[in-house]
Amino acid sequence: MSQGHAEPPSTVVLEELAGWSEDLCRQELPSVLPQLLSKYQCSDNWNEHIRVLKMLTEMFLPHINHLALEQTFFSQVLPKTVKLFDDMMYDLSSQARELSSQNLELQATLRNILQSMVQLLGALRGCVQHVCTLQEPIVLENIHSLPSSVLHIIKSTFVHCKNSDSVYCGRLHLVSDLLQALFKEAYSLQKHLMELLDMVCMDASVIEEKDISDMASVIHSVLDICSVISGMDQAFHANTWKFIIKQSLKHQSVIKSQLKHKDILSALCEDILFSFHSCLQLAEQMTQSGTQDSADSKLFHKRVKLCRFFTNSLLHYTKEFLPFLSDSCCTLHQLYLQIHSKFPPSLYATVIPKAQEKEILGVFLVALDPLISQLLSFSPFVEAVLGDKLDISSELQLPQCLLLINIMDKLPSQPENVQSLWCQRNQYSEHKSRISLLEAIFYSFEQCSSELSLPTNLPEILSRGQAEVAITLYQYVCVHLCTFITSFHPSLFPELDATLLNAVLNSGMITSLLAMDIWCFLARFGTAELCAHHVFIIAHLIKSCPGECYQLTNLSVLLRRLLFLMDTHHQMEFIQRFPPTEVENLPLWQYVSFKAFSPELKSQTANEVTMIGIAQCKKWLSSRHTLGELESLNVALSALLTVCNSVNEALEMGQQVGVLEAVSPLWTILNAKQVSSQPCVQWTLSLLLPLLGFFIQTIEPQLISQVITLQTSLLKLDPPDHVRLAVLNFVSSLGKIFIPQAIQEKVLPSLPCIFTLLLNDKSWLIEQHTLEAFTEFAEGTNHEDIVPQCLNSEETKNKVICFLEKTRLVDETACARVARAKLEKGILNGHFVKAKVERESYWSTLQVRAFSLSENLKITKGHEVLLMVLNNKKYQIGTFTSHRTFFKVWLSLLFFTLEPFCIAQRQSKPS
Repeated sequence: MSQGHAEPPSTVVLEELAGWSEDLCRQELPSVLPQLLSKYQCSDNWNEHIRVLKMLTEMFLPHINHLALEQTFFSQVLPKTVKLFDDMMYDLSSQARELSSQNLELQATLRNILQSMVQLLGALRGCVQHVCTLQEPIVLENIHSLPSSVLHIIKSTFVHCKNSDSVYCGRLHLVSDLLQALFKEAYSLQKHLMELLDMVCMDASVIEEKDISDMASVIHSVLDICSVISGMDQAFHANTWKFIIKQSLKHQSVIKSQLKHKDILSALCEDILFSFHSCLQLAEQMTQSGTQDSADSKLFHKRVKLCRFFTNSLLHYTKEFLPFLSDSCCTLHQLYLQIHSKFPPSLYATVIPKAQEKEILGVFLVALDPLISQLLSFSPFVEAVLGDKLDISSELQLPQCLLLINIMDKLPSQPENVQSLWCQRNQYSEHKSRISLLEAIFYSFEQCSSELSLPTNLPEILSRGQAEVAITLYQYVCVHLCTFITSFHPSLFPELDATLLNAVLNSGMITSLLAMDIWCFLARFGTAELCAHHVFIIAHLIKSCPGECYQLTNLSVLLRRLLFLMDTHHQMEFIQRFPPTEVENLPLWQYVSFKAFSPELKSQTANEVTMIGIAQCKKWLSSRHTLGELESLNVALSALLTVCNSVNEALEMGQQVGVLEAVSPLWTILNAKQVSSQPCVQWTLSLLLPLLGFFIQTIEPQLISQVITLQTSLLKLDPPDHVRLAVLNFVSSLGKIFIPQAIQEKVLPSLPCIFTLLLNDKSWLIEQHTLEAFTEFAEGTNHEDIVPQCLNSEETKNKVICFLEKTRLVDETACARVARAKLEKGILNGHFVKAKVERESYWSTLQVRAFSLSENLKITKGHEVLLMVLNNKKYQIGTFTSHRTFFKVWLSLLFFTLEPFCIAQRQSKPS
């Protein structure tokens, strides 16, 4: 056929062309190709379409110059091919629901469409294979239309195959053979396309912007295919991911800014979690069946291998593209938490055999731990982990705590700027802030209430060269925090001091206790001068605090502990700064443990506090104060009680008599109605009762009778818990004496009433203390006949017997205990979130207020300035909204005084 030959009738031409030789096709290519392309574009018959397409790809494509492939062939053929395939897919999908074994005509139609689709894929595979055989370097510009068209058709095919159960509505068996052939053809087509793309050259010095965009588009299209085939074929899925990672890294220098890194990372993490849960599910099935079937075992190892591939891919990709992953850090953070939540010691861990658990954990520890190391210096990751988010679910709270500890353990080997990045609270945008690592650890630790109560154990090597031992979560966090402090950079110590003080003032008891333990370690690790300085600061805080609050209680506990760590010289300085002979210091000395002092100092200070306490009590009685003005009296009683608790055996007889003489008259002005209605009077009674308990051997019988009568009346009015505890303290002390005959008729019948009422208290705390107090009374009393009268029911009797025999009333299984802990955790989460919101609200408001105060008063240094602020009438305590607010202001101001001193002290320490 010559170049000017007019186009013959289609049937004749196609039949004639079918018999042409390779040489003839090459010779007539310029004249025939345009005619065939025209016929391909204009034909409305699917069968003829496919026939022309096969003729084009098999007979004429091999003879087209590689530089002209795109312009001459692919751009002319492939758009029509894609439209043809989409039309066939539409007809197939729209008619498939009507398929049935009775409708033979529709069955034949659908099978014909599927066969045509298989042939079309085969023709495309021929195009791809031809390009692969070229000896010339492959440039995307020369095959621009091929990858995008082929990937579109491949994805459409896989989606149809994946949804075939629902598409064919239970009639899949009528076309399953052709669907299988279609899948195989698409599989083969993608495999050859990936081989082709692997041969593409992209020279950074000459590459066109369009080629860069094309390669990025190819990777994104293959990523879309990955999401389709994830549950269809594991090996194929893994190979597809291998292609994505390989091509991304291979062309990294030219396409890194074009890639959708967030989509790639999200999909990869999603597939990691899918494979991970698949491994867990299979291991769990093996546990439930109780067998180690070889087939299940092989499948398990294959899935573990797939997990290893995915995690290594993630590690490699993250390392190479880290600067582009700022919006993927939350995904990486969640991946770490979700995986670790399924392993012990998490309460939500999946129960699987130890061998399988070790194998799975080994895979993820190998990848996830280095992943954290890679991300340490990446600011967006810091913000993702420390961002002020309150919505971490219950199962992720322990993993979050352990992640923070893991990060903290890595920081000592990092430069100062990385340590600062994690350890300093940061305001990184106008409306968004993040807390410091240490703050996050305390907050996360507080959320692990259930793990602390069980308790949860973790493996730890406490000494070099020793084997691992199981320690509680509390011990684990405490040990690692203390270890971290030893390598803390000096410039960051003000952050540490501020965080510790904030944690000590926390409403959560366990969090406050942890902060105190860390603070005491810091006092031992630091210099004696630093310890003394902290004691003086805390003492000023306590002395200036108005009224009772939990923050005051926490600070007083810390003060008592730190006093034991002071050397004698600084203890003497403490006494000189806060002389116990001065009334204004009595609010401080009520919180001091005299056992911390040397024998000489203990005796001296105890005597001085006793004298001033007695004097204050007598002064109050003589001044005719009303019961509403009890603050000074309560402080004096509290100080006397502290002395008795610390050095009761060392008090001289004259001092004991003096204390009794001071407190005995107070009983004449107390009555049950006043105590039940006035909190200040309740507090007075709560101090008087244990004080009398110390001197139970020497007090007058008539006073004992008065006290018992008041207690009996008071308990009928349902007093608060701290009053009940004080009542228990006194009645248990009665077991140490013989009740005089003169008051037996009044006292002895009342004791069973008191014990019976409190043994049946609804509060488990009161019930527990009552059991302890009753046991102490019963073991010491000379009035044995009273004991059985207190046990007036079988329930109460069994309760006491179980307590004495140390047996549980309810035998709770390990699984039931964990289930209960999970339930409690869910309830407590709401409380923690609310408390966090309140703390942050106070913090943001008071930062401004504290700054204003410091500016007005030109604060420079020295804790004396703090007293100046509080003594200034313009800033009286009453102007602040609550005790919490008061302490937040203190905390903000304290930063100004601690910072220069702490840096100087730490920098002076040898490394």
